[in-house]
Amino acid sequence: MDSILVVDDNHAICSALTLMLDIHGYKSLSCETPEQALLIVAEQDISLVIQDMNFTQDTTSGEEGRQLFYTLREQQPNLPIILMTAWTQLETAVELVKAGAADYMGKPWDDAKLLNSISNLLSIYHLSKQNNQLSRLDSERMSAIKDANLCGMVFGSGAMQRCIDLALQVARSDVSVMITGPNGAGKDKIADIVQANSLLKSKPFIKVNIGALPMDLLEAELFGAEAGAFTGANKARIGRFEAADGGTLFLDEIGNLPLSGQVKLLRVLQTGEFERLGSHQTRKVNVRVISATNADLAEDIANGQFREDLFYRLNVIELPIAPLNQRIDDILPLASFFVGETFSFDKQAQQALLTHAWSGNVRELENVCKRAVLLAKSSQLSIADLGLSQQHTLAEVDQNQHLANSMRVDQSADTAPETSNAISANSVTNNTATKTTVEPDKQQIEQALTAHNGVISRVAKALGLSRQALYRRMEKYGLSVNK
Repeated sequence: MDSILVVDDNHAICSALTLMLDIHGYKSLSCETPEQALLIVAEQDISLVIQDMNFTQDTTSGEEGRQLFYTLREQQPNLPIILMTAWTQLETAVELVKAGAADYMGKPWDDAKLLNSISNLLSIYHLSKQNNQLSRLDSERMSAIKDANLCGMVFGSGAMQRCIDLALQVARSDVSVMITGPNGAGKDKIADIVQANSLLKSKPFIKVNIGALPMDLLEAELFGAEAGAFTGANKARIGRFEAADGGTLFLDEIGNLPLSGQVKLLRVLQTGEFERLGSHQTRKVNVRVISATNADLAEDIANGQFREDLFYRLNVIELPIAPLNQRIDDILPLASFFVGETFSFDKQAQQALLTHAWSGNVRELENVCKRAVLLAKSSQLSIADLGLSQQHTLAEVDQNQHLANSMRVDQSADTAPETSNAISANSVTNNTATKTTVEPDKQQIEQALTAHNGVISRVAKALGLSRQALYRRMEKYGLSVNK
């Protein structure tokens, strides 16, 4: 509730104004001297002041009110002040309005006019406070970014800005962070930013790509092994957790960790304890874990492929990264960075970059730019240099997905996962060659919903659609998930 201060040496006027304000839902305070007014404004949260211009009997010059006004403005420049006097002096009114007085009224006042002025001034006052707060927060954020180590990150989109803001915010804590997003989107770069701005930035930072390690050696890589623990283990070796002790361990492609490894990882996160392969000696480490995945771990949990308790241990804070084709404002800054200052893009090349699907995300863009630089005949790169004419645009990829949809839906519900994946991969390959457009119809979507028991993530994946696109089509056909 807004607090309004009434300052008038006439007690009857103070009572009349405070009563009117109370009736209309405002919290009112009153005092009779400038000294009391200054003390109240200094100690309490006042949203508006209504002040008289004369406080000494038989004084009509308005000088006392003028001095009070200027002192209040000095203390709180944005505080709305309404001036009231029975001795209206045009010159004083003009001077003080120019100096920032919100309004100037004569006595007796018009209640309706005064209340309307109060309402308008409070709205402006609160909007100004919000803008000031936003400006301060934005200034603080820009200052934080200026002082932060962004590890060479190049971006221009609001989506990536928000991701980096959050990364910097959580960097100085010791909580586990999970970075999600498609392959090649820049998850490793976000991990670098978190580490570089953390309290552990001078400590070990060990990176492990779980998807690149053989399954039979994965646990030995993470937790170490004693000599003779497995064939070829001629001597004891420390694992990545021991190497990262006191620092940070980055586990990329965490969704590929087998269940046996998940159990051990959960134990380390809970207690810091583990054993090397082939050893009964319990070791203890203190490691912050940053993980990354391009998988739908919620679906993997539902399928029994990923432990739910481990997921919540790893995913204390999630940093989601959108695909590059959803961060259009990042494309040209990244492309310019990849080709260097010597090269630039003509208009057609820029348009091609912006409309390409970028299924490989930033990694694909970097490779295209490197190729263009190598094959360029001049410093201005053309669409021919990019080599995108034979590749898919966003529209073509969407068309190809629709053809894959019909082929996938025809599969029976109990098709083995290996067979299903193989058929889907072949379907996409065939689509690339034919570029035929097939939009999934109502019957196909119904079949997919039935085949996957209404699990939207699975249905969307089977149809080659995003969840949002699937929901739009379900709404179009009047379909819903029956549970």
